[in-house]
Amino acid sequence: MTQITVENLGKIYRVAARDPGLAGAFRGLFRRRMREIVALHNVSFSLKEGELLGFIGPNGAGKSTTIKILSGILRPSSGRCTVGGLVPWEDRIAHVGRIGVVFGQRTQLWWDLPIVESLELLRDIYRVEPARYRATFDRLVAMLKIEGFLDTPLRQLSLGQRMRAEIAAALIHSPRILFLDEPTIGLDAVSKLALRDFVKALNRDEGVTVLLTTHDMHDIEALARRVIIIGNGKLLRDSSFEAMRADVLGERRLFVDFAGDAPPPMFEGATIKARDGRTVEYGFDPAALPAHALIARVAAAAEVADIRVEDPKIEEVIARFYALHGAVEG
Repeated sequence: MTQITVENLGKIYRVAARDPGLAGAFRGLFRRRMREIVALHNVSFSLKEGELLGFIGPNGAGKSTTIKILSGILRPSSGRCTVGGLVPWEDRIAHVGRIGVVFGQRTQLWWDLPIVESLELLRDIYRVEPARYRATFDRLVAMLKIEGFLDTPLRQLSLGQRMRAEIAAALIHSPRILFLDEPTIGLDAVSKLALRDFVKALNRDEGVTVLLTTHDMHDIEALARRVIIIGNGKLLRDSSFEAMRADVLGERRLFVDFAGDAPPPMFEGATIKARDGRTVEYGFDPAALPAHALIARVAAAAEVADIRVEDPKIEEVIARFYALHGAVEG
């Protein structure tokens, strides 16, 4: 069943513009010029119940604007969208009771209150029945491992602890849709892995629909089966990541640890991408040169200590896609 429908969504911001310098500032006092910034242009997609979608793009591409429209914070300039049958900016009260939102750089918890008291306040705001709240609270405390700092004010938590508390706050009313905007920003490796495991389990075991925006491509690779790429406010790609990798950078990589120090051999159909001591990285197109054939050539040409085949790194695939479509990462 389709849970989110977005049709020709557009968002234009009008901002004040002035000429540089003191003279420009003075003229701006009497005659204000406005200019338009197109944040979204005819963006369309749909999301089925229980899907986990990765929504990625460079800074300023329109990711957060889309999330804010879907969560009812912003009203679009054109187009329409429905989330669970409701128009987010028209049915805000009913809508926000059915979604959870986590913004990595903003908080919905109270800075000086212990986490448990913030959660109890959210219980009252969302009017969650006591029995249901207790069951949800116990489940989230166990899954997110936050029992050790429930009585600690938010301002005293580490970033990883705060993000786990933020996710608990977003889920305390048991929403069926979760919007995550840069949830792992600034987290250490251990905290990132813990959050990824939680989101994956939430989607797989409880069927919660998740829309994830992030600049961390490892989050996308670990979680999302489907990826939408947006750039300059326009939808550039909507497919599985595997299909995009095959279309954008079908090349694979062969890493060879040679036993000796001799120059690495060259092979027709393969190029040397990098060399670090005795380790050489070859790039090759498996459609033209199968991996087993290249491995056989390498083994016949030189003594090999170790060998392995990998796909290109996800960052390389995305960077190539941006370059092909004129999007700029920054």
